[in-house]
Amino acid sequence: MESSPRRTALRGALVSLLVLAAASLACAAAPKAAPGAPKDATAGYQNLVDAANAVVTVNMKALPNARSIATLGEARTGSGVAIAPSGLVLTIGYLILEADSVEITTNSGHTVPATVAAYDHATGFGLLRPVAALGVKPIRMGSSRSVGELDQLMIVAGGGEDSVSVATVVSRRLFAGYWEYLVDSAIFTSPPRADHSGAALINRDGELVGIGSLLVMDAMTPGERLPGNMFVPIDLLKPILDELIATGRQKAGIRPWLGLSSLEEDGRIKVLRVTEGGPAEEAGIGAGDIILTMSGQKVEKLEDFYRRLWSAGAPGVDVNLKVLHGTDIRDVKVHSIDRLEFIRKRPMI
Repeated sequence: MESSPRRTALRGALVSLLVLAAASLACAAAPKAAPGAPKDATAGYQNLVDAANAVVTVNMKALPNARSIATLGEARTGSGVAIAPSGLVLTIGYLILEADSVEITTNSGHTVPATVAAYDHATGFGLLRPVAALGVKPIRMGSSRSVGELDQLMIVAGGGEDSVSVATVVSRRLFAGYWEYLVDSAIFTSPPRADHSGAALINRDGELVGIGSLLVMDAMTPGERLPGNMFVPIDLLKPILDELIATGRQKAGIRPWLGLSSLEEDGRIKVLRVTEGGPAEEAGIGAGDIILTMSGQKVEKLEDFYRRLWSAGAPGVDVNLKVLHGTDIRDVKVHSIDRLEFIRKRPMI
């Protein structure tokens, strides 16, 4: 089978990736540009160094009774990024979900306790508030809208220059997660990073354009194997940042939640598992069930299922599903809830 022009271009980009990765590692490690370097090169070095140093390590321990331990574990480690002007650290939300304690460690080894300032299930972002100054320069936010396929960007996780690499953007597309999650124009990169959780995706100007979320096996085209990572675009944060800081969540992200983990299989929505104690389990839905219709309308794609669910009303609305359970077809009414009222939180002292 002949390679498509897109695949040919991708191979060329991945070859040049190795050269750029070495240059970026040297840049992150260097305290300053080489003597005699042009001013714009010196500024470029410093921008990338500052950006890399804004990335920190996040260590979290979940509440002993946290519902998310079963899927995310009790102790979680990832990354975050110091952002201006709030003095907060931006990370991926699942790292800090149901946190009992959180610590932030800078590349210089300075460790500071932090509290959870915000969590937004709609975008996946989380915000941490350090209890003391981190002593790092906050990163500048760029535009994820300007990120295109075959762009080469820097990925930085907490831990210093050994956590810097360069990756190629292999696709920009909608992403429907199995946990009732949907992101338009997600950024997919390759080669993959295992330490992707909360990692910073940084452009050539040293600006933040995305936050690491997942390791995926089909980064370029759904269903075609090319391992990589999915990043949440930073442009999703900009219009809601002030609201997150002020209230801890965004009002528009308060949606009906069922507690379903699902995937598309042969044009149908198959339930992988249900959250213990969640609405779907309470209604009698179980792993292996097939969701055929919602409110009498056939559902075949996750994004359609989610959009119909979220447009059905506020949390608390009853959702009518037709479900195939084994060989039986059942009509099931699920009483939706607000997910943030379901998750457990650290008691206020």
